[in-house]
Amino acid sequence: MAALVRVVTHRAEVPPWIALCSGLIQTTLAQPQWGRMLHGTLQFFTAKDSPQPSEEKVGAFTKIIEAMGFTGPLKYKKWKIKIAALRMYTSCVEKTDYEEFFNRFQMPDTLHSWFLVAQLHVWMCLVRMKQEGRAGKYMCRYIVHSMWEDVQQRGKVMGIDSVALKSSMRTMTEIFYGALFGYDEGILSDDHVLAAAIWRNLFNKHCEDPRQLEIMVEYVRKQIQHLDAMPGEDLLLSGEVTWRPLVETNAQSIVKPALPTYNDEGL
Repeated sequence: MAALVRVVTHRAEVPPWIALCSGLIQTTLAQPQWGRMLHGTLQFFTAKDSPQPSEEKVGAFTKIIEAMGFTGPLKYKKWKIKIAALRMYTSCVEKTDYEEFFNRFQMPDTLHSWFLVAQLHVWMCLVRMKQEGRAGKYMCRYIVHSMWEDVQQRGKVMGIDSVALKSSMRTMTEIFYGALFGYDEGILSDDHVLAAAIWRNLFNKHCEDPRQLEIMVEYVRKQIQHLDAMPGEDLLLSGEVTWRPLVETNAQSIVKPALPTYNDEGL
């Protein structure tokens, strides 16, 4: 029986019980190279479920100006993409039940806890939009920009001192970009690695209940699948996203749509 248990070795500080979480969705993906850890690469899904977009062709002039640090012409107006980015970030904030996260996982109701939940949803949006070529990457920049603007405004509304807020923003920036790499590795690997990333970045290493990690691993996997099913053109133009509930009432709805119901006459 002990041979069936694979201990998580990615981080030495991760408790061994994380590897023993029962019921986690098992994947068979191989460990990717570090150089290929991009936000938009979703190897969790098969090719038929998530077709890979063709590489976008750009002209020589566009390559030159982008090599200089500017953004070349995109297939949609940049101002439209910026508005869509703001709407997508707003969906991360307004369509997520933060109180449910705080209550279920015993997280303190603070700006820091809010940020940990928000950055998880922002990361999932970045993963989705990175698949949409240059326009999607441009949109990702403004999603992150909207997040920092919101964090700063919330800090001011809460009455946090400007010096303390600046220090907190610096700390949150380090947390955010560190979490991006951790979540990327988790989504590209098996559920043990993803559980370890959630334990470090969402629970801040203070989760002692493996069932909570099980809930969050399932939550991230199903949200990535849910976002991947949304048309990229609609996301680039509207930015509207929806989120599945934290705990599903009907677990089968995650993997397949409900089958039609027929009467005795077959109608």
